[in-house]
Amino acid sequence: MNEILKNFANLIKVKTIVTLAVVTIFSVLALKGNITADNVMVIVSMVVSFYFGTQHEKRD
Repeated sequence: MNEILKNFANLIKVKTIVTLAVVTIFSVLALKGNITADNVMVIVSMVVSFYFGTQHEKRD
């Protein structure tokens, strides 16, 4: 149980919230047709790559 709480606490960090917000916002804009899917893929890929890159660096 303690491990689950620790993992949940790690999810509620600023980088995680920003990453999820960016992915959600750009996905909604793409679904509405306000921006193209290509633009969404580029932006979301950069944000997610940065997020997971920093997570990987922390573990090493």
